[in-house]
Amino acid sequence: MATLTYVYADSTAVLGPLATFAEPHAYDLCDQHSERLSAPRGWEVLRLALGTQQSGPSGDDLLALADAVREAARPVRPPVEQPRETGRETARKGHLRMLTSDD
Repeated sequence: MATLTYVYADSTAVLGPLATFAEPHAYDLCDQHSERLSAPRGWEVLRLALGTQQSGPSGDDLLALADAVREAARPVRPPVEQPRETGRETARKGHLRMLTSDD
């Protein structure tokens, strides 16, 4: 399997390893069609090494997946209920407030 991408401005087609995400001008090809690929007259075809891609997920992929599963499994903490104010605000400095009693 290989992915074909192209750039009209450069008259270049690139055949490389299978893409990991979708792009508007990228096409996945089977082995048979990637071997027989030809481009229009005047275009250049760049064939990147396909044999270097891994057959399975890398160690980094597995660690990222494990971290995502751990994050999703964490319990959600209930929101902390704020104490009700029983006075009125008389002064403020930054995030601090001074309240006076209504009594």
